[in-house]
Amino acid sequence: MATQKARIKLTSPEYEKVEEVASKIIEVADRTGVKHSGKIPLPTKKIVIPTRKSPCGGGTETYDKWQMRIHKRLIDIEADERTLRMVMRVEIPENVHVEIELKEK
Repeated sequence: MATQKARIKLTSPEYEKVEEVASKIIEVADRTGVKHSGKIPLPTKKIVIPTRKSPCGGGTETYDKWQMRIHKRLIDIEADERTLRMVMRVEIPENVHVEIELKEK
């Protein structure tokens, strides 16, 4: 049975949900006894949108700044087919984006 290296990248605007999914994936890796490195925090992307408070043009210009943060985690697993199937069964909330990249060892 050939082992592969799987790189799992999780992204979401909600920090708690990213941490929860990453913990579940690491728990699966621990249960099956495969090597893993993770959950590696990647830099948080901040999206800032300045908007005018007043719709009219008169007076002073005042702005509100809205911010959205995108949290990212990286997990590397040296996994066989059985482990990858178990990882695919992990329940993932709708606003968490998951990318799995497989590489032959």
